[in-house]
Amino acid sequence: MALQPAVRQQESSSQVREPGDHVPRVRVAAVQAAPVFLDRDATTEKACRLIRDAGRMGAELVGFPEGFIPGHPLWYHFHPATAPTSGALATRLFLNAVEVPSPTTDALCQAAREAGVYVVMGVCERRPGTFGTLYNTQLFIGPEGTILGKHQKLTPTVGERLVHTGGHGDTLRTYPTAFGRIGGLICGESSNPLAVFALVSEYPHILVVSWPNRFPKRGMTCPERALVAGRALALMSKAFVLNCCGAMSEEMREVLLYTEEDRESLWDDRASGGSCIVGPSGRVVAGPLGPEEDILWADVDLRECVAEKVRHDFAGHYNRPDVFQLRVRSRAPQICVREEEE
Repeated sequence: MALQPAVRQQESSSQVREPGDHVPRVRVAAVQAAPVFLDRDATTEKACRLIRDAGRMGAELVGFPEGFIPGHPLWYHFHPATAPTSGALATRLFLNAVEVPSPTTDALCQAAREAGVYVVMGVCERRPGTFGTLYNTQLFIGPEGTILGKHQKLTPTVGERLVHTGGHGDTLRTYPTAFGRIGGLICGESSNPLAVFALVSEYPHILVVSWPNRFPKRGMTCPERALVAGRALALMSKAFVLNCCGAMSEEMREVLLYTEEDRESLWDDRASGGSCIVGPSGRVVAGPLGPEEDILWADVDLRECVAEKVRHDFAGHYNRPDVFQLRVRSRAPQICVREEEE
């Protein structure tokens, strides 16, 4: 659905309400956009503008692509890992990475508060006051402008491994909201059965999956993979899934271009975009978008989660805890532990 003013349907006063607990409808939005590549401050300004735009549409939850601030290390799809350009771009990525908390997160929190929305923002995160260690992170922000928490991608994929380290079980969780629990996964880990089940066991109503701007030039495109994985995730979790995919800018294409042979792939619009919103039955309810920048939205009825869960509750009656159990270590390991001498 293209960007347009929000119009809410008011419940008729003559409409008879069904007995029982009320399950709300929620307006959700998936942002499909390109960063101001490897420029943290400019991309943060763009992200805040998009958050406010989604708020004016009436969105209550808005999700963003993978590593949106300041951008994703896509150059490893095209530049050799040992090329001087790769090292220079990786250094620029680190110097524009996001610390939590920081002035960047303060600006995002203010935008979320002004818009009155929950935000799931993809960032490249670095440890405060350190050099060298980066995480691929989703930041969860509440409508009061507070940081609810974060999810760090458990296992970096392909070229990400050259700049990102993996997260731990302390960030694999869901968060309560005014309308239900939300959670997030990043790109390929949305197909990781154990990571998925760890979230399913906390009964999320909505899952935000952040995807990059594009995949390597061979194999499935990002829109193809996101659609397949998003529908499967919705079917397993019985939750609504927001697939938030990145878009490509001309600036990004020029930076990523390494040889003339790459030109055709980089300017192929079929390789980027594809954001969609999937219902708990696996049915696509909005999208997929094309390659353009846009905000995709849908009014979702969380009663659909109930209707699907009563059939197949994989964290409850449709599973066998006497046969299967999943153990999640929810504490991050420490690399250096200092002990006081007696």
